[in-house]
Amino acid sequence: MTHIPVLVEEVLELLAVKEDGLYVDATLGSGGHTERILKKLGPSGRVIGIDRDIEAIKRTRQRLKDRRLITIHASFSGLSEALRGAGFKEVDGIMMDLGVSMNQLKDPERGFSFQSDARLDMRMDRSQTLTAEEIVNQWSAQKIERIIREYGEERFARPIAKAIITERKRGPIYSCRQLADIVMRVKRKRGRIHPATKTFQALRIAVNNEIEELQQGLEQSVKLLKKDGRLAVISYHSIEDRTVKRFFVKAERDGLMQRITKKPIVPSEEEVRRNPSARSAKLRGGKRI
Repeated sequence: MTHIPVLVEEVLELLAVKEDGLYVDATLGSGGHTERILKKLGPSGRVIGIDRDIEAIKRTRQRLKDRRLITIHASFSGLSEALRGAGFKEVDGIMMDLGVSMNQLKDPERGFSFQSDARLDMRMDRSQTLTAEEIVNQWSAQKIERIIREYGEERFARPIAKAIITERKRGPIYSCRQLADIVMRVKRKRGRIHPATKTFQALRIAVNNEIEELQQGLEQSVKLLKKDGRLAVISYHSIEDRTVKRFFVKAERDGLMQRITKKPIVPSEEEVRRNPSARSAKLRGGKRI
């Protein structure tokens, strides 16, 4: 499966990559951005590739085979500890691409896709215990409604939560398709996006504690950047983008960073035609003062 990195030229420009620089790709994934950063580096430059998904790290390390790439299995909240453990105190740039990788979405065993008969899973790091199956079958109606409303921005959150509770009384909800069918029965009408998209997004965010992880990763990133070091973040939905925007505004107000992007950079029409998954991407960045 060919991975097409999103807004890659814009990310490289925002990071202002130096030949001898040390850069962190905090969402290594399939390594699309890392590969392009490596091409701009000289022999002494380095990229530290970090990911919660150990399988993604193994795949990308095998694909790139570059001695200048150092890989670490960690989450955003473990960013500082991971870099310290590898012997690094500060870096020239950090990037985060917050999108779910196509490898995760397309792998039926991972349980991310509403078009799959796989077990509800949605863990980015499969060593963690909480799964979407546990949330759907064990959490209260109130908690399920809250995450669907807050993380999915789904106006049908309450009836969907009630339908889940009703269905699980008949028997456990195991598969992605089972859950998608429940949501479809509530929403009935099909629009441009699948009726279950927001519910699945909400569950994925809850399973992986994504917003809190993102906030911790952003706060740690600032402390890891050298003076004039750059931070670039690509988000894909409004909850992420609001979190990133608020972080940069506060960091600028606190005298820690200068915003490079007052408004987010978005993909060109040509890029969206070439790579439809880029259509909702927003890139924001700043420079350490």
